[in-house]
Amino acid sequence: MTLPKLFEERMKNLLEEEYTDFLHSYDQKHYSGLRVNTLKLTPKEFEAICPFEITRIPWIENGYYYNGNEQPARHPYYHAGLYYIQEPSAMTPANLLPVEPGDKVLDLCAAPGGKSTELAAKLKGEGLLVANDISNSRAKALLKNIELFGVRNAVVVSEAPAKLANYFEGYFDKILVDAPCSGEGMFRKSPSIMKNWEQYGVDYYNKLQKEIILYAAKMLKPGGKMLYSTCTFSTEENEGTIKYLLENCPEFHVLNPIENKADKSEVSYEGFSFGRPEWIEGPEELKNCIRLWPHKIHGEGHFITLLEKSSSQEIGYSAGKINYGNLSDEAEAFMNQLDVEWDSKQIDIREDKLYLYPQELPSLKGLRIMRPGLFLGEMKKNRFEPSQALASSLKISEYSQIINLLAENPDTIKYLKCETIDVSGEYKDGWQLICVDGYPLGWGKLTGQTLKNKYLPGWRWM
Repeated sequence: MTLPKLFEERMKNLLEEEYTDFLHSYDQKHYSGLRVNTLKLTPKEFEAICPFEITRIPWIENGYYYNGNEQPARHPYYHAGLYYIQEPSAMTPANLLPVEPGDKVLDLCAAPGGKSTELAAKLKGEGLLVANDISNSRAKALLKNIELFGVRNAVVVSEAPAKLANYFEGYFDKILVDAPCSGEGMFRKSPSIMKNWEQYGVDYYNKLQKEIILYAAKMLKPGGKMLYSTCTFSTEENEGTIKYLLENCPEFHVLNPIENKADKSEVSYEGFSFGRPEWIEGPEELKNCIRLWPHKIHGEGHFITLLEKSSSQEIGYSAGKINYGNLSDEAEAFMNQLDVEWDSKQIDIREDKLYLYPQELPSLKGLRIMRPGLFLGEMKKNRFEPSQALASSLKISEYSQIINLLAENPDTIKYLKCETIDVSGEYKDGWQLICVDGYPLGWGKLTGQTLKNKYLPGWRWM
């Protein structure tokens, strides 16, 4: 791999005697990883059914390496939302943000959703996740991954951080800022990033990062925690951005994210490095920052800082207005078939579409909302059509009419290709939840022995 000369010079000055080892890491292939969706199953349960060879990522409890020749996205389990394909180091920020069930959490730069889906899994269905990305096109990919993972308590937004800060000042318990960056840590995995680096450099992204982190700081509740991360080596974008925050927001201080992790029993942080305040003449607390180097771990480059906001007076919020309305007879009959405890007062009706509106969410009027909660389905003339998102959010025990296919059954792929399939066996006509090995994929409507396919066309197996 031919690296930009300016990049080589910068890294040589930073790493000194480690530079040769760092350079040799570019002769190695990048590591492929996947992260188990603990909303649906435990890591041990996944290990028992995993159809390809995997090994644990030492510092991620639910993360695994897989052979780069495998294609885990071409397996029905991927379409059941059992795992997310993610570079191993990129799993670290969401893993080290100490999210607890019931927290109000913001993922500010969330697309395509790798970190949001892990934050949602840590919430365990309690509290709120607001997943935002300023790019509307990227936010569509974020929305798909949130729904594929079966997340019930998320709102997906596509707005500038400045606008969000006007709605959520002092609101969130935890915030993740995986900031746009020059991407130096991903050169090995995605060499095309080098052209972007040569075009924009470090300063362009550093200006964005300083703006974003101040807006994020404004949205954090007193006593709350914020994690800032990048996938670059640049001192300006890393320690430099944190130094800028500390100078402008003295109520913040830097924590050691490893010491703040609740359970370290199953993980090893061997190979992790700490921040280098001397590189930017910064305060000593920058030593609590974390750096991941590709010559020290089996992963790419990453930088992580956990910050805490000193306590002061909190801002009160009133819940946003829910668009109450009458469910159609068909919608009410279908919802009564679900063995799920939902508060009917949280069901929001918008243009005949039903959403499960997260509790304690303030008014979002004026924001560009991709999804105001879990999309349950649509009331149409004399019928109700449940959504793909609802199917993904269910467990097999939460709906009575099930067609459970085996992963190796050809009908499973036919279903994922949105084809009509013939069914043999004793099943009732009507809506069926189609599953693979006990994990929901989507809906079908059965008439006799013919299943009309209701899998979302935009998710079709290609």
